[in-house]
Amino acid sequence: MENNYHKNLSNLILAALLISTSGVLGKYIAMPSEVIIWFRSAFAMLFLYGFCKYKKISIKVPNFKHHVPLIISSLFTAFHWITYFYALKLSNVALGMLSLYTFPVITTLLEPVFLKSKFNIMHLVLGLMVLFGVSILTPEFTLESSDVKGILFGLFSAICYSIRMLILKKHVQHYHGSMLMLYQTTIITIVLFPVLFFMDSTGFESQYPYLLLLALLTTAIGHSLMVHSLKFFSASTATIISSIQPIFGILIAFLLIDEIPKTKTIWGGLIIILTVVIETIRSKKIN
Repeated sequence: MENNYHKNLSNLILAALLISTSGVLGKYIAMPSEVIIWFRSAFAMLFLYGFCKYKKISIKVPNFKHHVPLIISSLFTAFHWITYFYALKLSNVALGMLSLYTFPVITTLLEPVFLKSKFNIMHLVLGLMVLFGVSILTPEFTLESSDVKGILFGLFSAICYSIRMLILKKHVQHYHGSMLMLYQTTIITIVLFPVLFFMDSTGFESQYPYLLLLALLTTAIGHSLMVHSLKFFSASTATIISSIQPIFGILIAFLLIDEIPKTKTIWGGLIIILTVVIETIRSKKIN
């Protein structure tokens, strides 16, 4: 039982690590957000289809009633990805991260509504700790008109992410995480297909390696593991533990581009790590 818990926890942390690569990879892709998300989804769809066939994972949705919520969750995933990129472009990385990482608090507030579960005040406290940690580790910023738009996009992205996670939590017991991500990336690929005709997609030849990595590491593997973790953790616990993503982002930046974190960044990171450790211990007792 304990071994299973450690395995599930390791998969959740690995998911956070892989998803954290989106920020670094996104810096190298000079395309409109909608076009990036289309290529990301299309390539991830192909990877996931091949994986599901290889592992003989069923890709059917036998219960017709499940189609509507799964389609809705796919649209919320698309909104989350697109608006997060817009948040980064309209403001800066600091504000983008700060506004997005409200999602643990939002998930904690919405989970009792969506899943009829009991409100957990400790989850709210830990979510606020994450937000406080992110506010410390982010660089200094000034609030300008474009920044306000960026914050609003970031908050909307966080809301979309929370709703998407809560909808999938309801259905993850019936389907494999990879199958659910295949379903989502397929819907997003279909819905966003028209953007290729009226948005600039030039430069694909020089940027496809980064798009492939974004599709494979961040989306096909990272998000599949994240969705699969909902089988074993509450949505609030999964979002709080996965809030370690900024720490991984800082480490990746340090290793790849020699970006040395400042003292305040380290303190903010320690607060987030402490929050993740507390929720990890709490979730182990529950499981």
